[in-house]
Amino acid sequence: MLFTSTAVLAAASIFTSTTFAHVVKRQSGSLPPVTTKGNAFYANNERFYIRGVAYQPGGAADAADPLLDLDSLKRDVEQFKNLGINTIRIYTIDNSQNHDEGMKMLDDAGIYLALDANTPGYSLNRENADSLHASYNDVYLQSVFATVDSFAGYNNLLLFFSGNEVINAKNNTNAAPYIKAVTRDMKQYIAAQADRQIPVGYSSADVAENIEPQALYFACGEDEMARSDFFAFNDYSWCDPSSFEQAGWDKKVETYSNYSIPVFLSEFGCITNTRKWEEISALYSDKMTGVYSGGLAYEYTVEPNGYGLVEMSGGSIVPNDDFKALKAAYEETPVPSGDGGARTDTEVPTCPPVSDEWAVDTENLPVIPVKAKDYITSGAGTGPGLVQGESSQWAGEPSETDPDLSNGVTVSDDISNSTSSSGSGNGGKGGNSGSSNSTAAEDAAYSSGAGMLGPKFFSTIAVLGFLFSALL
Repeated sequence: MLFTSTAVLAAASIFTSTTFAHVVKRQSGSLPPVTTKGNAFYANNERFYIRGVAYQPGGAADAADPLLDLDSLKRDVEQFKNLGINTIRIYTIDNSQNHDEGMKMLDDAGIYLALDANTPGYSLNRENADSLHASYNDVYLQSVFATVDSFAGYNNLLLFFSGNEVINAKNNTNAAPYIKAVTRDMKQYIAAQADRQIPVGYSSADVAENIEPQALYFACGEDEMARSDFFAFNDYSWCDPSSFEQAGWDKKVETYSNYSIPVFLSEFGCITNTRKWEEISALYSDKMTGVYSGGLAYEYTVEPNGYGLVEMSGGSIVPNDDFKALKAAYEETPVPSGDGGARTDTEVPTCPPVSDEWAVDTENLPVIPVKAKDYITSGAGTGPGLVQGESSQWAGEPSETDPDLSNGVTVSDDISNSTSSSGSGNGGKGGNSGSSNSTAAEDAAYSSGAGMLGPKFFSTIAVLGFLFSALL
């Protein structure tokens, strides 16, 4: 009987560890999740406008995770509330650490996070075709997926950036298919591993020669998983004193007037002259809200590049004139009411043709690396974190697709085995992230009253009840 009892307990242990091994509990928060529909963002079916700042104290060179410095974050959150913002953008986090406390601080303050999925050591290398091919590997994607795991369960995780300014000139547009592949892979991973929809898209440099082809490319194609949920770009064209027409923003609104997905400014705030932030009144006016969904002012702390809203002095901060002007601009420009002219019915654009400024001559994408494909169904595990000098560039196995993409794919296999999508639609279930695949049966159980635990939980309990009854 002892042997039988021990065997039953062992079986129960194996069963529960198999069922729950990849589920990572997170504090979901009280803010409503944000999704996309047509060319706009929505929270609880109300239009959502991004009003925020870029937040990476110490700059990119330091590459420290600001959500883990809780004392500084607590101090800064008070200034976020003082500014009247609802979003911060963070470029680098440590995906090996828990972020419950930091994300709760933001959630309590009504602030969402727009998060870059890459880190300085784990990113694509745009130098040439071979470096791009080598850097798109399983080790890199494991880090990206681990970042998704770390944040997918927080309701105030607004969106993920699959890349930032990877294309920064007219001669490196060959990076575009790899950026699009990362977007595809992230969306498939979210569909398989997360229990809510999370928008994924790209943050582009405002390269005059190819910004429009970039926007078209990341939204085009027959593979819905590979299409971005939004398109953002870093725009420093409005330098005070200026105007809607003088800065050329009227032409940009015209360019994106029939665009199929949300557009916003992932950075803005020219420092050529004194910053009065006059663009705020235009950005949230009916001149732009039918096309744009707000933006993120650059940046919070004063860094060597000359940008910044607060000066660091020891452990204290001192808001500067830029901060005061931005605060005043936000106060004078309320969040628009209603839908702001957003469109819910949109059409997928045609992919851009090859030109002197756009070298992408195929709609093929690299297939996901073999080992990375396993992560989508089994979970990525703990991320590598931030280790000085560590890089994924040559660390893993690349895609089996050739560097010239001649044997690539235009439509990817559905390896998520899920009915959910990453960012479009009317919202997900919210709550904690896990690695269990979301099936139609689970979705039906959720909507019919089984709740966040889902049928897998109740199946587990039923089997455990049967197993432990053998002990009696």
